[in-house]
Amino acid sequence: MPCPHFDVKIIQRSKRQSAVASAAYQSGERLFSEYDQKQKYYSHKSEIVHTEIMLPPHAPPEYADRNTLWNAAEAVEKQWNSQLARRFVLAIPRELPPEQYADLIRDYCREFFVSKGMIADFAIHDKGDGNPHAHILLTMRAMDETGKWLPKSRKVYDLDENGERIRLASGRWKSHKEDTVDWNDQKYA
Repeated sequence: MPCPHFDVKIIQRSKRQSAVASAAYQSGERLFSEYDQKQKYYSHKSEIVHTEIMLPPHAPPEYADRNTLWNAAEAVEKQWNSQLARRFVLAIPRELPPEQYADLIRDYCREFFVSKGMIADFAIHDKGDGNPHAHILLTMRAMDETGKWLPKSRKVYDLDENGERIRLASGRWKSHKEDTVDWNDQKYA
């Protein structure tokens, strides 16, 4: 009988979290964080059966390297409270043969994330105790056609009925922020 589990979290600098550390944990690799100049390694992670990074067509090929990818994703975020990555943990149906785990997660990542422009870094964990599951880390920013990170949002000036900018009492223009991509929409969760 299936035992569904699906958890989504944001890796946040304000909580002293690190995308590099999260990638090291899920992949079992030794990674170096350029942000805090520390090695990230979880030596007790022995149940990792598959790791993979999936790039959209416009992503630089060097981002196929986990250490390069997550250090670049952290470096572009300058704020103390930056959102560094989106993390998913999901159960894999126990009824599925182990040799199909990677195909299932790869297809899921391709359809829902990579096709939208996100970079997906996933790892499959299976101790053989009936709890196979996948960890997926996703980038928070889109990239342009040249592989450069884009802003998460942009400033848009509010206009009156004549199409003119609205001046506030402070002398500034009334504006709001718009997300550059719809990745925060609940339909993708």
